[in-house]
Amino acid sequence: MPPPPLWGPWETPLTPAVPDWLKPQPRPSGEMFLTLPGGGQMPANGLGMCCRPSAYDEETVRRSVLWYLLQGGRHIDTAQLNLNHKPIGAAIAQAIERGVPRAEIWVTTKLHERFYDRGEETILGMVQEWLKELQVEYLDLALLHRPRPMIPLFVHKCTNWTQCTASAWRAMAKAKTKGYVRNIGVSNFDIDQLKEVQTLGAAPIAVNQFMLNPFSPAWVFDIASFCKENGIAVTASAPLAGTMQTKKAVSEEVVQGIAVNHSISPAQVLLRWALQKGYNVIPGSGNPEHQKENLAIYSVTLTEEEMTKIDMLRDNPGYMIHDMSPASWAIPSGKIVWERMFPSKSPTCAE
Repeated sequence: MPPPPLWGPWETPLTPAVPDWLKPQPRPSGEMFLTLPGGGQMPANGLGMCCRPSAYDEETVRRSVLWYLLQGGRHIDTAQLNLNHKPIGAAIAQAIERGVPRAEIWVTTKLHERFYDRGEETILGMVQEWLKELQVEYLDLALLHRPRPMIPLFVHKCTNWTQCTASAWRAMAKAKTKGYVRNIGVSNFDIDQLKEVQTLGAAPIAVNQFMLNPFSPAWVFDIASFCKENGIAVTASAPLAGTMQTKKAVSEEVVQGIAVNHSISPAQVLLRWALQKGYNVIPGSGNPEHQKENLAIYSVTLTEEEMTKIDMLRDNPGYMIHDMSPASWAIPSGKIVWERMFPSKSPTCAE
């Protein structure tokens, strides 16, 4: 039997149907929030809707998000690139019908870099279209997805990414002024790129989202430190090391030992570590039980010694980071993925 398609409808959704009788459950006890520059309170534990099979089939997406919201989760993170705004919007509308207040739901999406040079009016039109697709009257957070293309597989008209990014940032700031978006930020930006956006002065950078977990290299933690020093909240994407590496991450001896100490799962250990570091996490799952487990991490606290043991796992070359790269590399992101896919080719990126 052939595997299901990555995009498009599946014969059988991966996520079970949501019972008609299920009503909204209480939000997690001890829930944590990150305060953004404008005063917004972003739930620290969200649902990532990217980069796994259950994030693309429309019915699976709708069920996943509805389960999550009814189980007390309130933060949905997606992107224009994911092509799943409409089923997410359907789930949000159904959750509201069942009693989840819209004011409690935090919705994040991202502008893909191929549209950075399209101009203010075009980008504003896109944001308005997102609102219709997501069935909300405003976005809580909108991000620029990347400072430059991750892998040069798509045709981009932009020849100066610093200028294109600046243009897109000003357009998103205008969307904020118009009330379409309440907070704006970036994703996968390094320190120099963050400084470039800061100099524009159009709006404060509310969030920088990037791949961050205990195994990340030191330069990634340098970015996190810069963000903290500059009042920029950090969203740790792939907090379990990414779909292809999660099994390896939860099998680490240190992580498993701490899990046993607290009678929790290794995945919960990794998520709790990130929360105690002050990061927002967006683990992705279409499994209602896994979602419930992820939302339960507020009930445990890791000791200082345990946090230190996990801190010592950083800079592990056995883990791949695929959304960013140090500024010293020729291509600003995706270098490792590119080299593993095409070892004989050397990518370049127009500046």
